[in-house]
Amino acid sequence: MASHSGYNKNSSAVKRIMQEARELANDPSTDYHAAPLEDDIFEWHCTLRGTPGSEFEGGVYHFRILLPSEYPFRPPSIMMLTPNGRFELNTKICISFTNYHEELWQPAWGVRTAIIGLQGFFPLKGTAAVGVGAIEYPPVERKRLAQLSRHWVCPTCQKSNLECLPDPPASGESSSTSEPNSDLPSGDAIPPAENTLFGVNVDRALEFLEASATTTVADPVPAFGSTQITIQSPPLIAPKPIRPIDAGSIIAPASPSRPSTPLPSGPPLDELRERRLPPPPTPSVQTSRAQTPMSEYIPLVLRRSTPRPPILLDTAICVLLVLVFALICRRVL
Repeated sequence: MASHSGYNKNSSAVKRIMQEARELANDPSTDYHAAPLEDDIFEWHCTLRGTPGSEFEGGVYHFRILLPSEYPFRPPSIMMLTPNGRFELNTKICISFTNYHEELWQPAWGVRTAIIGLQGFFPLKGTAAVGVGAIEYPPVERKRLAQLSRHWVCPTCQKSNLECLPDPPASGESSSTSEPNSDLPSGDAIPPAENTLFGVNVDRALEFLEASATTTVADPVPAFGSTQITIQSPPLIAPKPIRPIDAGSIIAPASPSRPSTPLPSGPPLDELRERRLPPPPTPSVQTSRAQTPMSEYIPLVLRRSTPRPPILLDTAICVLLVLVFALICRRVL
């Protein structure tokens, strides 16, 4: 795309068109190709691949997109150039994102949106395909035109549709099968790779485990002249459970001279335990406080709470009283 020095670079339409041209050049697609003309950036020539799964599959169609000077605030116009059997040639098409429906256009849309939307309008039929510039050809004729469209040449671009939009590579061609290396001599064989896991040969480890599983550790009758190694693991002895003993439930045993007789029925064991183990004495301070009535604490609290006035305060009060008394006597006399 050549540089266009004759346009106002500060125009919002020019800025938007140049931005979309760069985006389409940097991010091409295998389904469409679009670029503005070198002498007029408001006219774009686009090449579109036919919709898959329809009678337009395999066709490649060329069309024009005319952008207004108020773009992107006003929608573009689209005119088909390649015979297709769906739209008229050199006629502005009436679809939802063209100049026929400016109320539906959004400034966030662009040239890429118009191209993708046109591809979706190709397979429509019936009342959905009715509009200005729409035609209805039989499916057989549309398939024939789709095959002829591949070699159609645009008079302005001077290129065929296949040159503007080549066919994408097939999936089988991208993945090539690897052939054996013929540079190696025929007598040399490539050693097989070792089956290792974390640096350990897995095959050898499996052989060792199988051999250890088939051999016995110790025979009941050893062979003559053979050494036998018996590995005995220490026995596992579970610890004996120890039941905790309550200190209060210990009762002195009966004397050996007297036979053991059952205890007579009497007070329960808790009362006997209280008799034998007297309660611990409480501190004397708490006992004296519990026995002292609350009325005796009130004068003590009051005496402690009233602070004693300092000597300087008493002296100041006496001096003030003397001065007041002297002033009164002077006025009277």
